[in-house]
Amino acid sequence: MKTLNKYIGVTLTSLFLFGCDKGFDEMNVNPIALTAVEPSYQLNTAIVNTAPAYGNLSYETTIVKQMITPFSGQGSAANFNQDNRSVAAGNWNTFYQTNIKELTDVIAKTKDVPARSNLYNMARIWQAYSFMILTDTYGDIPYTQAGRSYLEGIATPAYDSQESVYNAILSELDAGSAGLDAAKAKVASDLLYDGDVVKWKRLGYSLLLRAAMRLSKVNPTKAAEYVAKAVAGGVMQSNADNAIIRHNASFTNPIGSQLNGGQSAFFYLAEDFVSYLSKNNDPRLASIAVRYVGATSGAQQVESRANRTPAVQIGAPLGYDNTTISSAVAAQKLASLWDYSQLDRTRMASLTAPSFLITYAQTQLLLAEAAFRKWTTGDPATFYSNGIRANMQQFASYGTNTAIADAAITTYVQANPLATGKELEQINTQYWVATFLNGPESWANFRRSGFPILTPNPFPGSDLKTEPFIRRLTYTDAELNVNKVNVEQAISRQGPNLLDTRIWWDKK
Repeated sequence: MKTLNKYIGVTLTSLFLFGCDKGFDEMNVNPIALTAVEPSYQLNTAIVNTAPAYGNLSYETTIVKQMITPFSGQGSAANFNQDNRSVAAGNWNTFYQTNIKELTDVIAKTKDVPARSNLYNMARIWQAYSFMILTDTYGDIPYTQAGRSYLEGIATPAYDSQESVYNAILSELDAGSAGLDAAKAKVASDLLYDGDVVKWKRLGYSLLLRAAMRLSKVNPTKAAEYVAKAVAGGVMQSNADNAIIRHNASFTNPIGSQLNGGQSAFFYLAEDFVSYLSKNNDPRLASIAVRYVGATSGAQQVESRANRTPAVQIGAPLGYDNTTISSAVAAQKLASLWDYSQLDRTRMASLTAPSFLITYAQTQLLLAEAAFRKWTTGDPATFYSNGIRANMQQFASYGTNTAIADAAITTYVQANPLATGKELEQINTQYWVATFLNGPESWANFRRSGFPILTPNPFPGSDLKTEPFIRRLTYTDAELNVNKVNVEQAISRQGPNLLDTRIWWDKK
């Protein structure tokens, strides 16, 4: 033991003496370590990180009855109306840990640099969009102090009311869009539009329109004010303006990665979604769906069984688990639950399928509603048909095997005009289809508009107490542990941390 103690003592003494030597600091600097990050790359990171992911399947797309899994386990969520905090934390962790952190840094680096004003305003637009998804999901959130742990040492940020967050989002989108200037330096590395300032302006004002419409129930006067600002600024003009993340082998589509991996046999198209498309002879069904006819297991979902004909598609009903669904399977004379229709993972859910975030089609449909409400000029019926047509045309972006023929589009549009007395239902039901796979937006607009008219998920044992549909996702357990005081203040202001607590703009 003496020998060991003596050895340790000599070693510590040597380290101490060496530590006093001149040049020690320089010797301990990694010569190839990253000391600064180019802010335009940080913006790209935030953009790519916005692609809808796995949690989008488990909660948002299931809440609005577009997708469903009857399987329980770690992914149990909206399929059983359950509060699964590990899944509900998806948007929180994704956006705060990456988007808000990166964009807050970009804004701080570029705010006072005139030569980088376009990058500064692009970051403001994308940060406002990111905060919009967060507040639409959870309600009151950290906004003013969010992302400032590194910059200001704020590790437990205060929560802002959703009303104040939306006021800031509207202001940022308006100012950020107006601040973009084609005469100033182009952000050539921008992966969304290759630095095209005109397209970024249209994106910003289209998001402003989207944010303004969120206030239709809670503050229609302000909604109309900002709709007018968005239209005056100039929104998207065609599908060429769509905000799309184009995936490749290096960065695969997050949904496609799940549906081509271990989740391939777990998720199905929901009965309500398939039935709506089928009943209306919607040509989009042929591009979306595949059914592995007669499959009795996931292993039998192979191409030789694949049938993409619209007439044979059968959506899976909500309200069952993988055991109780046997009664529905028998009633529909299917081979098994694996016989229901799925999102085609070789086309729209392929590894390289694009992610659509903000589109011309969605913008036209929002304008249709705004025009119907007399918040902007123009013919609601024209905006409506333009939105449908544009959404169908964008299917060609997934590949030639999902493209919809112009003749089929024209036939559908002519057969489905905007009908007097049903304008809001028709417009927002089409918005439901036009936002397929972008669950956060589908769910937000469903809560705002009340359309499409859907029957609640009847699964027994629901965590819902007062509402037929999930109205928000709950705060994370990590926040409740680490930032308890601020979270509790938000809960006392907003209401219980439950799935059926309505957020500010979701007024009855």
